[in-house]
Amino acid sequence: MKGVNIFLADGFEDTEALAANDVLRRAGIRTNLIAISDDPFVVSSHGITVGVEEFLSDADMSAEGTTLRDVMVFPGGMPGTKNLAACKPLVKAMKAHYAAGGTVAAICAAPGYVLGQLDCWEGKVFTCFDGCEELPVSKGGMFVPKPAITDGQIITGRSAGHAIAFGLEIVKRVKGDQEAAKVAHSMFLD
Repeated sequence: MKGVNIFLADGFEDTEALAANDVLRRAGIRTNLIAISDDPFVVSSHGITVGVEEFLSDADMSAEGTTLRDVMVFPGGMPGTKNLAACKPLVKAMKAHYAAGGTVAAICAAPGYVLGQLDCWEGKVFTCFDGCEELPVSKGGMFVPKPAITDGQIITGRSAGHAIAFGLEIVKRVKGDQEAAKVAHSMFLD
């Protein structure tokens, strides 16, 4: 799957999806908000309705030509994370994307529930919301309670409070450290 795509399911965590999206767009990165259903509106875990640009059923999920700068992003929130994790076409696409060399990024509960379905965890360092680390750890991952971590093709964020740090990690992957520092400076984070 090409580009940077943020996948939304009913019950997603508002801040994790939208703050990361905001940071990416500040860096000039075109993002797509993609609903896993065929409804043009997705309702967050806090009752905020968000319009999407595309549906999973219409998206080009091909992994052909995928690079490290192509990123599939999964916000946390409940029951949104469980809805993402239960979406078989999405999980299949994520596995193909990762196998083709693409980056996967998840925050809060999503590293455990969604990315935990990958079989690539041996020796990988990651973060997530406390209590959601079980599946990656059972596969050899190492949980570290930091705001955001990049390890190879995996970017993880800890929680809603660290959504901007998570977004900046994705910016680093797509456009480099200088662009991430420029965005951080424009937001008075330095």
